[in-house]
Parts: sequence; C-alpha cells; structure tokens
Amino acid sequence: MAQEKYQYGTSPRKVNPDYNKKNKSNKQKPKIKIVKDVPRQQIKISPEQRKRHLKTTAIVIGIFLLLLTISCRNSQIDKQFNQIQEQKKQLSELQKENEQLKVSIQNSLNLTIIGKIAKEELGMEKLSSKQTIYVSLPKKDYVETASEKIVIEEEKNWFEKLIDKILNFNT
Repeated sequence: MAQEKYQYGTSPRKVNPDYNKKNKSNKQKPKIKIVKDVPRQQIKISPEQRKRHLKTTAIVIGIFLLLLTISCRNSQIDKQFNQIQEQKKQLSELQKENEQLKVSIQNSLNLTIIGKIAKEELGMEKLSSKQTIYVSLPKKDYVETASEKIVIEEEKNWFEKLIDKILNFNT
C-alpha cells in the first residue's frame, strides 16, 4: 500500500529503515580491550595499535612544528615591520631638518644680512674713495713668441746611449 502524504492524528508514523544491519557489522574496527589488573609492561600492544599510535603522534608533532614555524615567521615579519616604521620615522625627521636648513640658507643669502655679518663679526667696512688705487698699464703686448728651437731630450737607458755614441762617432 502506498504511503499517504498526509497523516491525520497526533502520533508520528513509524519509519522502516532502508539498510541492512548485516552489511554494517562487517567493517567495524576491532574494539580495544582494557585490562586493569595486569602491569603496563606486560600488556602486549598489537602492531596495528602501535602504528595508529605512532601515526597520531607524528601528526601531532607535525602540526606543532608547523604552528611553531608560522609563529616564528610572524615574529620575524613583525620585527621587520617595526624596523621599516622606525626608518620611515627617521626619514621624515631628516626631511624636516633638511627643509629647515634650506630655509635658513635662503635667509642667509640675503645681501643685507651678509653685509651686517661682515661688519659686526669680521670688522669689515665698505670701500671708500681714498682706498681706491688706479694702475696704468702700457698698451704693449706682453706675450713673447718663441724664436729659439727648444729641444727636449728624453731620458734614455744605457743601451740607447751606447748606440747613439756609436752612431755619432761615425759622423
């Protein structure tokens, strides 16, 4: 008989399971027996349990090492970030100081300030007409042309000097 879509009443309907319990029991893991009275040294652990235990231990150690590596890398990144921020702060301070020095240089290039410093600190005064001396030069050209031939002899080694003496001896 086909199931009805609607059920009238307050009690829930019973559902028949679609699976067989026999198929499920074939793939169950063997249960671990716990023995309380036997000392731990005398308990024999099956190779399968030992493999599972080693596998879980290796996974836990691997996860721990992975997290430790990530933590160390993050600390290095934080350290580098702090160094970069410190360098940026120093750069901005140096740029401010540089701009202030440029302004002070521009202010010090004013001729009135230069004259004031020359008078007060160096004791200099403006040139008067009594201190001016005029020099008259004749219109003659002071450049002389070379009328003689200048011979520049190079330093010769002893072999070249010997050959020159032999050649000059014959002439």
